Amino acid sequence: MVMGETLIDAQFQKSPLPVLRAARALRSLPPGARLRILATDQAALADFRDFCKTSGHALIAASETRGVYSLTLKAKAEPDSP
Repeated sequence: MVMGETLIDAQFQKSPLPVLRAARALRSLPPGARLRILATDQAALADFRDFCKTSGHALIAASETRGVYSLTLKAKAEPDSP
């Protein structure tokens, strides 16, 4: 794990739970922080691509090993205004 990276283990959780958990975590992270999500739901990659397009966060890495998806997001530079 990269220093300063937050990890969410969302294995065996069905869509949309991994994205919802990531969205909640990203709200508390500083701009530019990295969030890594582990997921087993086959929809995870598409879900996170869509989430990043609509939220402004960046999907900077994605891989799959033995059915476990590892997705790394970078928090957007400017947080949303309340």
